[in-house]
Amino acid sequence: MSEALEFLVHLLDLEAIEVNVYRGVHPKEERQRTFGGQVAAQSLMAAGRTVSQGRVHSLHSYFLRPGDPTTPILYEVDRIRDGKSFTTRRVVAIQHGRAIYNMQASFHSDEVSISHQVTMPDVPGPETIKSLFERVQGESGEVDEWFQRQHPIDQRFIGELPWSKNRSKDPHQRLWIKADGTLPDDPLLHACVVTYASDMSLFDAILKPHSIQWNNGSFMGASLDHCMWFHHDLRADEWLLYDTESPIAFGGRGLARGFLFSQDGELKVSMVQEGLTRTVKPAAAPG
Repeated sequence: MSEALEFLVHLLDLEAIEVNVYRGVHPKEERQRTFGGQVAAQSLMAAGRTVSQGRVHSLHSYFLRPGDPTTPILYEVDRIRDGKSFTTRRVVAIQHGRAIYNMQASFHSDEVSISHQVTMPDVPGPETIKSLFERVQGESGEVDEWFQRQHPIDQRFIGELPWSKNRSKDPHQRLWIKADGTLPDDPLLHACVVTYASDMSLFDAILKPHSIQWNNGSFMGASLDHCMWFHHDLRADEWLLYDTESPIAFGGRGLARGFLFSQDGELKVSMVQEGLTRTVKPAAAPG
């Protein structure tokens, strides 16, 4: 397990401070706001810690306010329902006395029933694709400090990088993702790591058709909601094909859909995210 993945596991090991109340910490890095995937993954972990049977099969969530990366997050779990087949939990993430995120998650034990799925796209295997660091270094020659760090999730983009000037402008993107090391055999932990990773690339499909520069003050982007459906047991430390697309962007919002397939073609997770795509008029030059 890499140090970065080990620290992610530490982030997901929430501190229980009261019945149904947990506290999560942040990585020690400079960010303007908390990474949304971290809040979603910690919320799912808080919900799962209160469930005695079944595995998570779906979550539906909203990002309400930017998270403060300098302050721990409290996660309050509401045990809405413990049924014979389904268990439902609601989680509210709180900072400075205000809700920054809420999630409703459902847990279920698999049953024998009808079965079908779509076919996984035919793509090059992850072992044939260079690491993200090597790709960035090969394209630009210079590697930004962020790409030089260790990261808990290994990303192998198929085709051009989503921010490359030479990329196609179609709103589709595919990449392989995997935790950078071997994780313990805990299904909840694997689901939480996948939840963390799912927010790393989904928004890129919305921006791919557009010439957007995040750092010039003319664009504001953020995740608004995030929904996931876990179809099969999965391991986050094995390669997963992340097949994403954005069917529409309009009215200051863009929609993205994603599917995670195992290497043997089994559809593991489906997800949908809507993001804020606000264009900001640049300030007039003085004089």
